Amino acid sequence: MRRIVGKWRPSLGQVVGGGLLGTLGVSFVGLVALRLTGPLIGYRWAALLIAGAILAATLILGWLLVRLILRPVTALAERAADLRADPMARPEPLAHYGTRELRDLGEIMLDMAGRLQAREATIRSYTDHVTHEMKTPLSAVRAAVELLGEADLDAGDRKLVAAIAEAGAQMERQLAALRKAAAAREPEHRGTSRLDALVPQLRAAHPALRLEVTGGEVDLPLAAEGLEIVLVQLLSNAAAAGARVVRLEAGAGWLVVADDGPGVSPGNRAHVFEPFFTTRRDSGGTGMGLTIAASLLAAHGASIRLIDSDGGAAFGIGF
Repeated sequence: MRRIVGKWRPSLGQVVGGGLLGTLGVSFVGLVALRLTGPLIGYRWAALLIAGAILAATLILGWLLVRLILRPVTALAERAADLRADPMARPEPLAHYGTRELRDLGEIMLDMAGRLQAREATIRSYTDHVTHEMKTPLSAVRAAVELLGEADLDAGDRKLVAAIAEAGAQMERQLAALRKAAAAREPEHRGTSRLDALVPQLRAAHPALRLEVTGGEVDLPLAAEGLEIVLVQLLSNAAAAGARVVRLEAGAGWLVVADDGPGVSPGNRAHVFEPFFTTRRDSGGTGMGLTIAASLLAAHGASIRLIDSDGGAAFGIGF
């Protein structure tokens, strides 16, 4: 963890204790001064002078509390808000931390941000490296399959070639899904959207599904492009499972997507968001659809969970 070197800083206990002692001390000194100076210049003038002095001392104490506590806390909150809006941003250390505790808190926040950014960069770099390195062998597999397809082979050999071709296509789909999952972690969909604006595209993409929408006018804190990615994944899963009706219900800060399909079996409920987990691998499923949706939502401060799987699957999204 980085250390921020600077001048001596008081502890939070010293600042709060000093403020309290200063307030009590000013009041006590004021009473003593009023008793001593009242007989000399009159109690009225003495009270006015002492009140002015107490007001000035109180303003100084207030300024110190603002400088040592309020301003650093506000600045840290602004840094945290900037990181939430853009996790890959590079936050700068505060110019003034006030107390030792706030300095330590700032160091921890900066260190945590650096670690998370390094982890995200590593994931993206690894994903790019793997997908790039796999292009050459997959191209070789495709070329070999094409050559073997033109050869004079018996039925058993042709079945083997077809299996190789399908395995190569499956690898390409997995790599494409892996790229989408990495891209989904990047917060690029800040904004708001409404279901009413997305329903026409969703119905066009899934004409076999009947969409029932409630709360279509509610503003959801995710841009239309990002919300469409999530909903397309959920609708694709519902259609593949044999659902005919999907209900979309939105409220302030939440969205529920429920279908009338067979639901999720008890043994699979704990694994639906795991990468590459799928029950449809034979039909081309990659097992990355829900992972992509969950990663995109998490990158924007939202979450998704399976809330029901009896008589259909239902997913709850919290923003």
